[in-house]
Amino acid sequence: MKKSIAANVARAVTAAMLLGLALFVISTPAPAQPVAPASSAPASPAVSPPTAAAAAAFDVRFDAEAATAAYLARLSPAARAKSDAYFEGGYWLILWDFLAGLVVAWAFLGTRISARVRDWAERVTRFRFLQTALYSLVYIAGSTVLLLPWSAYEGYFREHQYGMSNQNMTGWLGDQAKGLAIGLILGTLTIAAIYAVVRRLPRTWWLWGSLVAIAFVMFAATIGPVYLEPVFNDFQPLAEGPIKAGILSMARANGIPATDVFEFDASKQTKRMSAHVSGLLGTTRISMNDNLMNRASPEEILAVLAHEIGHYILNHVYKGITFIGLIIVGGFAFLSWSFDRVRARWGAGWGIRGIGDVAGLPLFLVLFSVYALALTPVFNTLTRTMEAEADNYGLNASRQPDGFAQAALHLSEYRKMTPGPLEEAMFYDHPSGWNRIHRSMVWKAEHVGDADIAAYDAAHPAPASPGAATR
Repeated sequence: MKKSIAANVARAVTAAMLLGLALFVISTPAPAQPVAPASSAPASPAVSPPTAAAAAAFDVRFDAEAATAAYLARLSPAARAKSDAYFEGGYWLILWDFLAGLVVAWAFLGTRISARVRDWAERVTRFRFLQTALYSLVYIAGSTVLLLPWSAYEGYFREHQYGMSNQNMTGWLGDQAKGLAIGLILGTLTIAAIYAVVRRLPRTWWLWGSLVAIAFVMFAATIGPVYLEPVFNDFQPLAEGPIKAGILSMARANGIPATDVFEFDASKQTKRMSAHVSGLLGTTRISMNDNLMNRASPEEILAVLAHEIGHYILNHVYKGITFIGLIIVGGFAFLSWSFDRVRARWGAGWGIRGIGDVAGLPLFLVLFSVYALALTPVFNTLTRTMEAEADNYGLNASRQPDGFAQAALHLSEYRKMTPGPLEEAMFYDHPSGWNRIHRSMVWKAEHVGDADIAAYDAAHPAPASPGAATR
């Protein structure tokens, strides 16, 4: 329901934190850009299920199951097959991304380029911090170049293959360059700080080093809304009108310390609708992209923003940092246990002197990637749980069950709607579309007699054909 282009720089909550530590630090190219189908792809209709009025006419209770099925029936078999294929392909990308990281590590370690870059940095300066920083700059830039062909396939060519990107190659490369610049700054500082801790505290470095990593995660989340996101998109105050007034009223009613709503120009990259309430320590900002304004119904906009408000009110950023912080500590403990064992077998051939030797950074990152890959279901479950909580909060805050179901249909453009239980547990970092629509309709069934819900149904009768829409 969220994730703007720029939000992915920090990847607020879970993905942002992993990017900031595992990917951002090793300079994978610019943050992955959320994308949506091109104009040629059939848009998901925002439609109402059988209404309360229709149910009353037959003297039966509003049926949440039938209403859910009615929403899902609005999707054509071709659209379902396309989004299923795209989303299921993402399962394999998790593996291929990991293998691509192994290739980069081998390129630096197996050819002893890593050791030679370290030796060069040592000749340039005698200060260990600067030596680490110089190595980091070379490693970040070099790994970006090595990964560029794969990144282009995954982030550009594959997106166009599925009709999900609006961006031309020039724009895409421009975003990669911006992401690289951010990675060179923040990634270099993070690596240098962690290695300074490793060298100073060789026995307990894993604990203190993980705290340094967590501190950088919090720093990125804090500066993201104000300094990182605007690098990729232009943020302007949303035009005055009923939509903005409704959002701010909902924010005030739920204790959000924000006095404005910002709109950003994601349409230059994508058609995906997104919004977020992001920031820490006084940098809180309510933002929505122009696609949400242009493609969504008013009730859908309110439902999406209520979901994002739910994340803020439920302290999901702080909880996410806590959860992921514990996982980072566990990952660093795993590194402490595994690094010397691997180095004892192959380290001499790679020219690695010890855990405090920056030439071992590629091995450091590979081992952390192994740990992160094994915990993928854990990461996804933590995020999916918070998303479900925000869904429930948003339904109660906005009282827009049909708007929320409409938003879930729009997500069907790039997400598989009806996965199996194990599939959802393993690969979904958000509840499935079916779950979200069903939750909305269950909520509606309990409020179907309320005046505002009845008024909505009266104004939005069930469409006579699959092509009908409600606005």
